[in-house]
Amino acid sequence: MNRIALKCIAWHGFVVLVMTICISAPEWLRAEDVKKQLPDHVPPKRSSQIHDGFGINSDLPREPYLPWNRWWWTRMFDAGFKWIRIGQYENSSDRTSWDWIEQQRGVYSSSQELEDAVDSLVDNGMNIQVQLLYGNPMYTAAAGKLPDRIAPEPGSFHNADRSLYSVFWPPKTPEQIAAFNRYVKWMVDHFRDRIHYWALWNEQDINYWNPVPNAEDYGTLLKSFVQVVHDADHGAKVIYGGQADPSRDFTKRALDRCQCASGIDVYAYHTYPGYGQNLNPEAMDYGAYLTESPKLLRELLRNYAGVRSDIQFFDDEFNSIPSWKGSDESVQAKYVPRGLVYNLAAGVKTFVWLLAAGTDGNEYDDFGLIHGLTFQDIDFTPRPVFSALQNTNALFSDTYFDSTIEIKGPDLPALRRQTGFPFMSFGFRSRSGKAVVAYWLAAHSLPGGVFPPLYTDLSLKNTGINHPVLVDITSGEMKPIEWRKGTMDTLESLPLKDGVMAIADESYFDWAVLPETPSSLSATLSGPSVRLKWDLHGGDPKGTVIERRVGKLPGNESQWKQIAKLENNATEYTDLDVAEGQGAAYRVRAYNDAGESAYSNIIHVMIPGK
Repeated sequence: MNRIALKCIAWHGFVVLVMTICISAPEWLRAEDVKKQLPDHVPPKRSSQIHDGFGINSDLPREPYLPWNRWWWTRMFDAGFKWIRIGQYENSSDRTSWDWIEQQRGVYSSSQELEDAVDSLVDNGMNIQVQLLYGNPMYTAAAGKLPDRIAPEPGSFHNADRSLYSVFWPPKTPEQIAAFNRYVKWMVDHFRDRIHYWALWNEQDINYWNPVPNAEDYGTLLKSFVQVVHDADHGAKVIYGGQADPSRDFTKRALDRCQCASGIDVYAYHTYPGYGQNLNPEAMDYGAYLTESPKLLRELLRNYAGVRSDIQFFDDEFNSIPSWKGSDESVQAKYVPRGLVYNLAAGVKTFVWLLAAGTDGNEYDDFGLIHGLTFQDIDFTPRPVFSALQNTNALFSDTYFDSTIEIKGPDLPALRRQTGFPFMSFGFRSRSGKAVVAYWLAAHSLPGGVFPPLYTDLSLKNTGINHPVLVDITSGEMKPIEWRKGTMDTLESLPLKDGVMAIADESYFDWAVLPETPSSLSATLSGPSVRLKWDLHGGDPKGTVIERRVGKLPGNESQWKQIAKLENNATEYTDLDVAEGQGAAYRVRAYNDAGESAYSNIIHVMIPGK
C-alpha cells in the first residue's frame, strides 16, 4: 500500500494544534474528512457572495477629484457591501440629479459616465437606491427670469445655498411639481431594469430645503412623487427620506399632508449621534436627540394610520468621524461596526456615509472610509474603519436577529456600575441557520485605542454552536475558544471591549476567498491597437479575464464579451481586433481557484478611421 503524508489538524480543548503525521491512508479517509485549518483573521466576503447586507453611500466617479482609475470605487465590492445609496456629490448634485439630467427644457439625457457607474454597480452585485434632487434652476430658481438652459455646478456648492439659482429651491407650485415629476418619470423609466429604490433628495427637515424646512410643502411633493414612481414602475420602491433628525413632529406633519402612507415602502432617516463630538452610537436611542430617538420614530411609523405592515427602515447615513472632538480613527473603527450591528438587531438596514470623499466638497476628507484626493501619501488609502467594516460585512450580512438566542453574563451588573455604560449583546442567525453572537460594552471610547482590560463569563443558549470561535471585529483577529468543562453553554473569562466581539462555530467561516478587484484600468492607442494596463491586488489572484463591448455610439453598445484570459498575474494586454472608426469599452476581473473578482473600472476608446 502506498504511503502518503497528510496534515491532520487536531483540536485539544478547542485550541488548534497542527501536527504533521506520516500515516498509512485508509480507504475510508476522504479529503473532505481532513479538517480545514481555521484562519487567524476573518476571511473577506465579497459583494457577489452576499444575498443581503449593509450599505454604503458614494459619490459617483468624477474627474479630477474622484477619478475612476484610482483604487477606491472597487473596494466597496471587496469589502462586501451589498447596497449603495447614490445621488449626491458630497452635499451637492450628482449625475443622477435633475440639473444634470435636464439641462435644456424638455430634453432628458443620461451621461455615459452615469451609465457606466450604474452598470458597474449592477454587474458587481449591488442593490441601488437613488435620491432624486428636487431643484432645477430652469424651474425652481428664486430669480425673476428663469433660464432655458443650465450647466450643472461642480461639487463646491452645498447647503445652505440660498443664491437665486440654487438647486436647493424645491418645487412648490403645480407647474414646478409637474416639471419635477416629468424628470422622476424619465429616471424611473430609463433605469427600471437596474434601479428599484427611489427617494426624494435629501434631509428635507434641515437647510437643504430653501428657504427653511417645511413639512407640509415636503408632504405635498411626496404625494405626487409616490404616485409617479409607482405608476412608472409597479415593482419600484418609494423611500421617504432621508430625514436628518428623528423628529416625530416633522414626519407626522409631512404624512398628514401627504395622505400617501400606504405608498411608502421604506422610511429612511440619518443618525450622527452627537454630531461633531465623540458620542457613542447606541446613544441614538438614549439621549443623543433629547426627547427624540430613532426607536420612537419607528414606533410612530408603525402605528401611523395606513402605513404598510411590511414597511422597511433604512438608516441611510451613519458615521462617526475621526476629526470630531474627542475622537480619532481608532474610535471610528469601533463605533461604526457597533452602530451597524445595533441597527441590525432593531431590523434597520444601515448605509455608512461615505466611501471616499470628493475633497472639493464642503466635507473635504473628513467622512471617507477611504481617503480622497488630498495630494498626500494617504490619497485613496483606507482608514482602519474600512477593514473593521469588511469584517462586519463578512460575519453579519445575510443574518437576522434571533430572539430565541439567550445571552447572559453573570458579572455584568458590577461591570455596569464600574463603567456607567450598558452591556450590549445580540444573537443572529444566518440564512443556513448558523448562529453568530455579538457583544460589546457601549462605552464612550477614547482616542488612541485605550480601554481597560475587562473580562466576563457568558452563558449562551439555543445557539447550536459546538466549536466556538472568538472574533474581534475591529481587528479581524479570531481564535478558537472552549466551553467551560462539562458544559456546552458557558464561556469563561471572555474579553469585554468597547468594540464588537463575535462568537460563532468554526463551521461558520465556510466561504471561499475570491480575489480583490483589479483597479486602475487604462488604455493607450497605437494605430488600430489598444494597449490595456491594470493593477492586481490581494486575494491570491492567478490571472485576469478581459472583456470588451463594442459600439459606435454611447448607449448603442453590444453585450460584453470575453476576449482573453491571462495567467501568471499579467497586468497588460494588447487588443488588435477592433475595427477602425469603432468605439470599444473594456473591463477586467481577476480570478483564482475559488472564482472571480468583481469588475474593474470601465474605460472607453475610439479607434480612429482612415
